[in-house]
Amino acid sequence: MNKALIWFRQDLRLADNPAVDAAVKECDTVLPVFIDETGGNSGLLQKESSASHVWLHHALLALDTKLQDKGSALLIRRGVALQCLSELVKEAGITHVYWNRRYDPAGISTDTAIKKALTETGCKVRSFNGSLLDEPWTVLKQDDTPYKVFTAFWKARLKRGIDTQLFPEPATLPAADKQPQGLSIEQLNYLPDIRWDQGMMEHWTVGEDAAQEKLADFLEQQGAEYKTLRDLPAQTGTSRLSPHLHFGEISPRRIYYQAEAYLAEHPGAETGIRCFLSEVGWREFAYSLLYHFPETVSEPLDQRFTGFEWRDDYASDLKRWQRGMTGFPIIDAGMRELWATGWMHNRVRMIVASLLTKNLLIHWREGEKWFHDTLLDADLASNTMGWQWVAGSGADAAPYFRIFNPVLQSEKFDPSGDYIRRWVPELKDFSNKQIHQPYQYVDKFKDYPAPMVDLKASRARALERFAAIKSDK
Repeated sequence: MNKALIWFRQDLRLADNPAVDAAVKECDTVLPVFIDETGGNSGLLQKESSASHVWLHHALLALDTKLQDKGSALLIRRGVALQCLSELVKEAGITHVYWNRRYDPAGISTDTAIKKALTETGCKVRSFNGSLLDEPWTVLKQDDTPYKVFTAFWKARLKRGIDTQLFPEPATLPAADKQPQGLSIEQLNYLPDIRWDQGMMEHWTVGEDAAQEKLADFLEQQGAEYKTLRDLPAQTGTSRLSPHLHFGEISPRRIYYQAEAYLAEHPGAETGIRCFLSEVGWREFAYSLLYHFPETVSEPLDQRFTGFEWRDDYASDLKRWQRGMTGFPIIDAGMRELWATGWMHNRVRMIVASLLTKNLLIHWREGEKWFHDTLLDADLASNTMGWQWVAGSGADAAPYFRIFNPVLQSEKFDPSGDYIRRWVPELKDFSNKQIHQPYQYVDKFKDYPAPMVDLKASRARALERFAAIKSDK
């Protein structure tokens, strides 16, 4: 009898899950397993943050509920992955182990070692691509080097074609005859002792079913106008699927398939839907960069930036930025939205990152670290790419002279100040014109701080430092 173990990681779904599909087709029984690798010396490059752990708690509950509906249940262990898997193989008489691949450097190294060790014991091990449209090593330039410019990368990716054939959700998952003991989800202690998470999670519904429903709603309600709406933080113009993608509650292939299906019935939505799918492409590009340039999680892709003069006396300024007390309303709104909801609008992410790295000259690693700690969708590949892009040191980077002016950005993308008022309530009485530069109206300041930096002077300082390295070879 063939007995399968499915090792769930960031693929917490049953539909369009190639590891699940193969296990069900090839084996007589299935043992679904989740391992809390943070409890052991896993060697993983970047562990989930406190905010992400909250989501993970709820995602595991949702997955376990779906598994029980299929006649199974999620088994949870904590420790070093190889040790846990080896023990389970012996305890349950497992003959086959299945998982979907990871693409960060430490994850690749860990999984390679595990596959080798289990195979040597006679166990059959199969891994799959369950988180990307295609493997990150498949799209290369004609000289077999990786792309560093998104437009060229995505054009080449589209030329290869997108496989949108979805793996079906299994009707049943036959339970293993030997059911090993494991931890409960509550015993993982992913929820904080002081329940700050409750307010944050009021903004979200977690799980595979919620992700699919959110995608359908987005396509129907915002898809056609996405290209315009995506830049307006006061409106519900984006899909907000990023946390679901991060934990694999939905696959990018399903997103692509459903978007194309919607477009086939609504050809007038072409502009918006194509723009939305290009954002899926940016995620693919981020994973390509992470795979080919793993050092960029801590070092600049553009080596000229190794000589860039970042500040080292920034502790107090960093704290003001983190707390949303910079004196620039749209930035403070974004940072407070992040703290309250675990998410931030993408346009605002670029604005807050520009202020930190260019006006304040604080290293992008500090911003990346804060986003990792507070974002529910803190994906290593996308987070690294985004911060290096804004800093000017990454692939397809914003040019060194592009420095987002938070006042102009605010006036353009939140003209009525609705987004600001939502997250910076001390400015609610300011007029639409005043709210973008409240420091010009001292009598109305109340408890809101003055700007922490002069935009014009700090821009000139940044350009001077960028000029010092831009001609270096």
